[in-house]
Amino acid sequence: MELKDKVAIVTGGAKRVGQVIALTLAEKGMHVAFTYRSGDPGETLAGIQAHGVEGMALYLDLLDWDQPRAVVEQVVKHFGQIDLLVNNASVWLSSPFQEITREHWETSIGANLTGPFLCAQAVAPYMLAQKSGHIVNIADLSVYQTWPRFAAHSASKAGLVALTRVMAAELAPHVRVNAIAPGTILLPDGANEAKRRWAIDNSLLKRVGTPEDVARTVIFLTEMDFVTGAVYLVDGGRALV
Repeated sequence: MELKDKVAIVTGGAKRVGQVIALTLAEKGMHVAFTYRSGDPGETLAGIQAHGVEGMALYLDLLDWDQPRAVVEQVVKHFGQIDLLVNNASVWLSSPFQEITREHWETSIGANLTGPFLCAQAVAPYMLAQKSGHIVNIADLSVYQTWPRFAAHSASKAGLVALTRVMAAELAPHVRVNAIAPGTILLPDGANEAKRRWAIDNSLLKRVGTPEDVARTVIFLTEMDFVTGAVYLVDGGRALV
């Protein structure tokens, strides 16, 4: 896919990895609509527009079944097309298995699996009609490693990888669907030196990754039109440790 003048939607694009993905796509010449649930989207919007392309900031609560379709319809109404969806937004909830509440479980599954499903289901008809499109789902290493205290999170991301493969099969040949499973890309806010050292020690490359590593993978997968149904680990080798 030639990226210039194409249209992308990035969920959770107002901060952290999602923000970098949105700005990187804009740098490549894509018009970028991004969603946010909290915080000020102004910085991301200004950064997108600084690259000479159009930006659009849209509120989205992934736990609301009606909002993903409404967001997609707004993007199509404004831009006339959708070429790329990056399902980046997610929640990161932790709790011992026996203490997981209904709210905890439903929030994890809703934001990390149902929300991306609804966004993809909303963009698919437009992509199929134009006979071109790409969906990238952001998973993580909890799909491949055992993370105590993250049962709901791991289940949601494993479901997202399974959904990636099924969508790739059903939406082919015109719509491609891939996933990225990052390792330690950004440390949590307030992480101490011990956490940073742990992340480095558990990487074969002995460093923490950057949001740019994920953004470049999104670009690669979008431009490489002979890849679908794949899951790319961007983890510095952490899955092998």
